Amino acid sequence: MKKIVYPISANPPTWGHADIMMRAASSFDHVYWVAAINPNKPNPAFTNQERAEMMQAYVDYFKLKNVTVEAHEGTIIRYAKANGAQFLLRGLRNTSDFQLELEMAAGNRGIQKDIETICMFTKPHFATISSSLVRELAILGERIDQYVLRSLADDITKKMQKIK
Repeated sequence: MKKIVYPISANPPTWGHADIMMRAASSFDHVYWVAAINPNKPNPAFTNQERAEMMQAYVDYFKLKNVTVEAHEGTIIRYAKANGAQFLLRGLRNTSDFQLELEMAAGNRGIQKDIETICMFTKPHFATISSSLVRELAILGERIDQYVLRSLADDITKKMQKIK
């Protein structure tokens, strides 16, 4: 059984994240879609539970049976090993993403040599969407439902309005 772990900061999860998750679900037997802590992005706007619940909303929307959503605070390569995954999935939007993911893949390889990192390019129309952009627009009171699952848009905006 081919298992893959797709970690994201999910702050909040966007259509771009969901698209990569969905494409992975069609290519692998099981996908662990993980709301992970990124030490380079401290103080997420959403709790672990909120991030995982939003991610689960996408899985439910697409009716995917082979995707498990969880939150994880430790090293993602250790999570992958503990869940019997053979692969880590990383999404790429641009060359800046590539450089960061290359370095991360090397670090993960140093910890666990038998888990491969696979990169998947985002579809071009999702390449400019980021969680940061969504948060910024929500803070400014702009519509975000083109970037996130419509059923999540109001809750994201309300949360961001409280933070500003």
